Amino acid sequence: MSNHMKTTFIILLFAGLFASTSAHAERLVIKGSDTLGAKLVPQLAEQFKSDHPDATFDIAAEGSTTGFAALIDGTAPIGMASRPAKTEEIAAAKAKGVTLKETTVAYDGIAVIVNAANPIKNLTKKQVEQIFTGEVSDWSAAGGSGGAISIYTRNTSSGTYSEFKELAMKKRDYAPSAQKMAGNEQIAAEVGKNPNGVGYVGLAYTKAQGIKVVPIDGESPSNDSVQQKKYPYSRPTFFYTNGEPVGLVKQFVDFTLSPAGQKIVAQVGFVPIK
Repeated sequence: MSNHMKTTFIILLFAGLFASTSAHAERLVIKGSDTLGAKLVPQLAEQFKSDHPDATFDIAAEGSTTGFAALIDGTAPIGMASRPAKTEEIAAAKAKGVTLKETTVAYDGIAVIVNAANPIKNLTKKQVEQIFTGEVSDWSAAGGSGGAISIYTRNTSSGTYSEFKELAMKKRDYAPSAQKMAGNEQIAAEVGKNPNGVGYVGLAYTKAQGIKVVPIDGESPSNDSVQQKKYPYSRPTFFYTNGEPVGLVKQFVDFTLSPAGQKIVAQVGFVPIK
């Protein structure tokens, strides 16, 4: 091998090493909440990529529980969550040397939705609790025209599923008849097809076809009512990291909290943090 070829070979070798490490370093895995991960985080990622063209994202939105699990087993540096970490998750993390750090990224209101054809104009908090626990099973008992109520909820790995229980149902169980859906969009689609359907979705999912949002005790979920906590089912949403984020993870978290990131939060239909 001539000297010239040797140098070229070494340079190529270095270039190859550098390419693989830099490409790897710029890959961001984000797992967890469907509420955040189906619309908001992909849009934040798109915008972020225009300033960081080397960054690639791997976003899996299968419920808040999966975000905590991924952080704890080290498969994702960011966990998206629409509920706070549970005591047992914090303990499981500690056992693995992971410190769950919570960052509020947006506020949300869990909207109660019915089919657009449903004459219901308002529900009380008590009626919502009665409907979702199955205590009231016919629309006539909740001020609607008759018909057996079809309940659509999220599945048990969903943070929205737990938060709605907490905020709207006094932690009681959902009616056994409730049908579990993988995401907000699926709930909206089912309620949009079923005249007797009822469900709940995050604010960003309330524009779906064939549904309407029901005011709760006269309060509808909106920017103002969520920010002022007047709307009863208001909640923060979070990114969780292992301790203080660094590198690309920190850059993405910072971008989300920046005016540019919060503008996207508002555009997607969430409520920006003050």
